[in-house]
Amino acid sequence: MAPRLDFSDWWAKETRKGTPVVVKMENPNYSVVEIKGPDSAFRPVDKNRGKNAKQVTWVLLLKAHRAVGCLTWLATIFCSLLGSIKKRLSFTHPLASERLGRDRWLFSAIKLFLAVSLLILGFEIVAYFRGWHYFENPTSTLEIQSLLHLVYVGWLGFRADYIAPPIKALSKLCIVLFLIQSLDRLILCLGCFWIKLKKIKPRFDEEPDDAEGCGYVYPMVLVQIPMCNEREVYEQSISAVCQLDWPKDRILVQVLDDSNDESIQKLIKAEVAKWSQKGVNIIYRHRLVRTGYKAGNLKSAMSCDYVEAYEFVAIFDADFQPNPDFLKLTVPHFKDKPELGLVQARWTFVNKDENLLTRLQNINLCFHFEVEQQVSGVFLNFFGFNGTAGVWRIKALEESGGWLERTTVEDMDIAVRAHLHGWKFIYLNHVKVLCEVPESYEAYKKQQHRWHSGPMQLFRLCLGAILTSKIAIWKKANLILLFFLLRKLILPFYSFTLFCIILPLTMFVPEAELPVWVICYIPVFMSFLNLLPSPKSFPFIVPYLLFENTMSVTKFNAMVSGLFQLGSSYEWVVTKKAGRSSESDLLSITEKETLDKKSQLLRGVSDSEVLEMNQLEEQKQKKPVKKTNKIFHKELALAFLLLTAAVRSLLAAQGVHFYFLLFQGVTFLLVGLDLIGEQMS
Repeated sequence: MAPRLDFSDWWAKETRKGTPVVVKMENPNYSVVEIKGPDSAFRPVDKNRGKNAKQVTWVLLLKAHRAVGCLTWLATIFCSLLGSIKKRLSFTHPLASERLGRDRWLFSAIKLFLAVSLLILGFEIVAYFRGWHYFENPTSTLEIQSLLHLVYVGWLGFRADYIAPPIKALSKLCIVLFLIQSLDRLILCLGCFWIKLKKIKPRFDEEPDDAEGCGYVYPMVLVQIPMCNEREVYEQSISAVCQLDWPKDRILVQVLDDSNDESIQKLIKAEVAKWSQKGVNIIYRHRLVRTGYKAGNLKSAMSCDYVEAYEFVAIFDADFQPNPDFLKLTVPHFKDKPELGLVQARWTFVNKDENLLTRLQNINLCFHFEVEQQVSGVFLNFFGFNGTAGVWRIKALEESGGWLERTTVEDMDIAVRAHLHGWKFIYLNHVKVLCEVPESYEAYKKQQHRWHSGPMQLFRLCLGAILTSKIAIWKKANLILLFFLLRKLILPFYSFTLFCIILPLTMFVPEAELPVWVICYIPVFMSFLNLLPSPKSFPFIVPYLLFENTMSVTKFNAMVSGLFQLGSSYEWVVTKKAGRSSESDLLSITEKETLDKKSQLLRGVSDSEVLEMNQLEEQKQKKPVKKTNKIFHKELALAFLLLTAAVRSLLAAQGVHFYFLLFQGVTFLLVGLDLIGEQMS
């Protein structure tokens, strides 16, 4: 048997030194736990056992500390919000407010709705504190106490019999439309997943090669850059287009300048002259009669006699910077495909991370190109032309009627007419062109108004042509039901009506209350699907959901204006650009400027030329007009309406509805005060 090594007695002897001390506890704080088995000590302790006063005190202090910290955090956010609002209002003058014009009808309707809501809220608060809760039936459980009580009882009966039924009917209609649109979006996502899984990608057989003796014949390509007062971006776009890798004798660049500022005209002319001296086949065109906006500009350029010698036309807006291999990745797709009319490339954005507004725009546009355009191109050979970063077969343009000035979406107009004439489209998701998204809410709002009023104008104008065309019935159904009605009309209608009108209205008419899955679960799921093409944007899912609901007022207003031809339906405002470039672009521009200066010194120039160059440099460095943030009335009115409904939901203790209305109201408030996007000093 092994010896027993027990040092406990020895250790006790070594440590027991000195005078022993006896401690007497008058109120011992201990508890006796009975152990009924060998594993009882490892069982969870009963939480309901008694606690002494000191433990309870510490727990209460800890909870109080957490509550105070939470309240302090909320108070800090609230004070910061109030400070921003006060600062914005103090620096606002009449010129910095949104001009409503002929769109005042929607603002007047929202103000009337807000006034009625405030009146009903005051009435409900009085009834609540007097004990006349809406979920009780005062006619059977309470006696009439006063004239005010009698009025309240009458209001409950009138609300249940006459107001709730039409609201229920409208909400059911909007929910059905919401589900149909959600199903359409889900099918698009499944189609995109199938394309990724099967690696479906448009390809061409013969690739252009720079080596001599290759069999590829370079076709004649016309490149157009339409612009209007584009001081910030004209230089980088012209520079990028002039560096396209294509034989110089097979390409012509048209700079179509519609600027009404003479200083900008001189700058663009000088830039064109600079590239012309370098051997680029480039010309400058300026219209004296500027009608038809961009469509009129393109139509005028296509009427030139020399255009007959060209087979294809590539179009780039003033802020687009194609890579040198753009034409070699797009034009070869036309070979041996006489039915192909358009090749569209994807947009990427140099300023997508500039602020919250640009991040949210990037989510929408990534879904549009990655899912909508790609799925439509693969399965239908049709999609809406994006107006830029695309190559058209000139024959397709001519057979479809050319550029028309009847709407503000000339790109969608020519795409629909080409589709009706049997032309097919190809979308290239892997060919990307750099561009910008608007950095200020004012510019973004004007852009969205044009993008949503124009399709309704076009739908009214081309509905007859669609019905009488010779294309297949399923193509007609796709154009009318999906392309126009579901994605251009129904989407802004139900999003504004359901989340900005019906939802706050149901807080005052609880008989028509919306279910939680309508206002929470399905919108979050749809937002999740929208974020799939841009996974880095997942932290912005909640701001994205709230901001999309906020933009529904602009889209709804534009849709109604275009459908009924109201005053602002044919309004074209050039989207303001910041002139941002990628790092490689900035480096190349710097190198080019250095080389230009050295070459000028070597050549030598006359005094008049030096004077003209100095004037151009001064015009380039000219300070832009000072801009200010604006106040947007419709968004502010809806903010107060939603916050009023949130207060009303507190009386009914509706948790999800309250939080949604609160956060949505705050979002409308921030947008209405132009606190999202670029902030002007």
